[in-house]
Amino acid sequence: MTSLDRTIAPAYQPVQDISLARVDTQQLSNGAPLYIVAFDQQAVMRIEINIDAGAWYEQQPATSFFAWKMLAEGTSSRTSAQISDAFDRYGAFLELNSGFDRGSLVVYCQPKHLANILPLVAELLTDATYPEKEFEDLRSITLQNLKVSYEKTSHLASVRFRQKLYGQQHPYGRSQHPDTVGTLPRTEAIAFYNQHIRHQPFRVLLAGQITLTETALVNEILGQLPIQTNPTTLATPPAIVTDSTPELIEKAGSLQSTIRMGRVLFKRDHPDFYKMLVTNEILGGYFGSRLMKNIREDKGFTYGISSNVGAFREAGQFLIGTDVKREFTQQTIDEIWKEIHKLQTESTPADELLTVQNYMAGEFVGSLNTPFEIADRYKLILLDGLPSDFLSSYISRIRTVTVEDVQQTAQTYLTEQSLVEVVAGGK
Repeated sequence: MTSLDRTIAPAYQPVQDISLARVDTQQLSNGAPLYIVAFDQQAVMRIEINIDAGAWYEQQPATSFFAWKMLAEGTSSRTSAQISDAFDRYGAFLELNSGFDRGSLVVYCQPKHLANILPLVAELLTDATYPEKEFEDLRSITLQNLKVSYEKTSHLASVRFRQKLYGQQHPYGRSQHPDTVGTLPRTEAIAFYNQHIRHQPFRVLLAGQITLTETALVNEILGQLPIQTNPTTLATPPAIVTDSTPELIEKAGSLQSTIRMGRVLFKRDHPDFYKMLVTNEILGGYFGSRLMKNIREDKGFTYGISSNVGAFREAGQFLIGTDVKREFTQQTIDEIWKEIHKLQTESTPADELLTVQNYMAGEFVGSLNTPFEIADRYKLILLDGLPSDFLSSYISRIRTVTVEDVQQTAQTYLTEQSLVEVVAGGK
């Protein structure tokens, strides 16, 4: 028997390219775009309806949240219990999501039940009644959750970080708070529904086992919904006002501190986007990153630390986050800056860059295992207007990033003057 030498890593084949499933683009009778990612492996499908009706369009924080979450709490012909029973009867699962830029109604179901589910979906989109009792129940649950969250240093730091990053009046800088949620009028949520959700333009994304039968059903029901000819338009983006002054939020009795560091960044269509992705991955984007090796493995200050590059429709951001013992707070911040300065002043070893590029390519391929995951990836293109080759060229663009690009990117975008620092807990 041949013994295995475990000191030698097994051979591997780097991922250089990937073939993605095709997205079929159609148009419903009412003009709504329909995108289809079809797979036949399992008799399951997902219907996702996206509407530009997120926090960007609200006047008071939490309005869009309540407007979306209340869709399934009653219509003119059904109570919340009846709506829930109707979805359960067909083994369907409903999700209602509200984000910064848009909201969505998502249903997972079997294709054979689609004819029964779609009329209910149409009913929620066009005939929600926002019953008072259910509204107050949701308010009570939300308030309880918020009160618990505001006792956590992680929540305090994240809320304040976004306020300082974008400005307290900017849609990306606002957050739910017990005071605003407690006084939010039910009529405000109803008005948001009528103005931004009901009869507004929408996009439909189908994923899973989709045939001509399912496509025809979607057009027969969702394709007949009325759409206003004067839809809500995106407001002029408010100015982003960043406060770069470091801030400490003292929390008496807290044994740990939460650290948030970062900056406003560009969107996914920026020429330096891929360079920043790779630079971020080296710094703190995966378990083998420099921040993890230094602050978790070598120093033992934390169980985990990470950095990431995110993007909304109107802006992007870079974020470093961790929770540490209170007494290690300043040492952790010092080590974060030490790793950033090394990226800026020392050339990244070629083998480290290659390892990161291989990891990112493998992670990307691994995120495309199911039709739902593929559809989620395609949403970046469909909803944010990205180039059609954004996904297919991802791996090749990651691999074109050089060690010189990494150093220059760190020097350009990770300066001490540009990063906002917020600590909740103590030092």
